[in-house]
Amino acid sequence: MTKSEIISKTNEFLVEEFEVEADKIVPEAVLKDTLELDSLDYVDLVVIIESTFGFKVVAEDFTGVNTFQDFYDLIERKVGEKAVA
Repeated sequence: MTKSEIISKTNEFLVEEFEVEADKIVPEAVLKDTLELDSLDYVDLVVIIESTFGFKVVAEDFTGVNTFQDFYDLIERKVGEKAVA
């Protein structure tokens, strides 16, 4: 899966599930603020990531994830790790 496919798929479920306007999802935007995430939303986000991309996510994975770019990088790294395993 290419980076652009990851970004496209990710943005699609963010717009759909978190009802955020697509034009607000830009790499430098702060994920938590843009999506207005609370702790329950993070649980939903993890479930969606796991079902969409087929890998497990743990809380530590989100350490250092602030922007959408960080989020895309996390998913790309996990997808790459899954492909190697």
